Amino acid sequence: MQFNFLETIDNLITALIYLLISFVLFLIGKKVYQLMHKNINIDHELVEKDNLAFSFANVGYYIGLVIVISAVYSGDGIVHIVDDLIEVGIYGLLSIVLLNISILISDKLILRKFSIKKEIVTDQNVGVGVLEGAICIANALVIYGVITENHDNFVEILILWVISQFVLALVSVVYNKITPYDIHEHIKNDNIAVGIGFSGAIIAVANLIRFGAQMEADSWILVGENFLLETGIGLLMLPLARLLTDKILLPKRRLTDEIVNQDKPNVGAAIIEAFSYIGGSILICLSFS
Repeated sequence: MQFNFLETIDNLITALIYLLISFVLFLIGKKVYQLMHKNINIDHELVEKDNLAFSFANVGYYIGLVIVISAVYSGDGIVHIVDDLIEVGIYGLLSIVLLNISILISDKLILRKFSIKKEIVTDQNVGVGVLEGAICIANALVIYGVITENHDNFVEILILWVISQFVLALVSVVYNKITPYDIHEHIKNDNIAVGIGFSGAIIAVANLIRFGAQMEADSWILVGENFLLETGIGLLMLPLARLLTDKILLPKRRLTDEIVNQDKPNVGAAIIEAFSYIGGSILICLSFS
């Protein structure tokens, strides 16, 4: 009985240590975000201006931060707590750096037609804020995938991460092709619904990239095949999911009419569209697992 009690206390202390490390990593990630946006008064945007667009972007980053921090705890369990904590610290900092660089790259590639600061801070464009938050979450999912299965292999992590940046940019091209309207133009014109639908597509494909990166493989060839397979499925899924939304989830309405062809865009219809993309990606991952 005494042994079990001591073991329980030991496990509790260990859990508290890891929790403390997680909070430290989160605070570091928050500080990095503040440094990356040093020309924006975050407290003023959230409290004084009640800027909903910035809130979506900011919370999206925090969700992404939690996702990448959780990636560093994957593995075979604790071998030696000191060595494990060193590894958590190294990969935790790496994940935070990659997340912030990813957001900068995605902003330049995916949201290249916008001035992010102008749209979110000055115009308080909620559609852009939602999309920026989704980009944070999508990049975090990708980083989660490449980190969890590639501990101690920095080269593989960086190669898969670089490839994923181009894939996420490709999503914006494909999505714009399958929609009968210019997504960037409508988002810039404060169409929240278009931003939500696009956000769902980005997160869905990122989830498939994450899954592909985590699939077991014994060689670089198999890693590449898994990665490309899930990416290809994700890109093919976008038009299919949009078609199914029209035919099954909204059988009496055309999705395009609801989102862009009326005076007040139907945000609810856009949420259903986003759900169809994300739900489809989850089902695909389950079918391959």
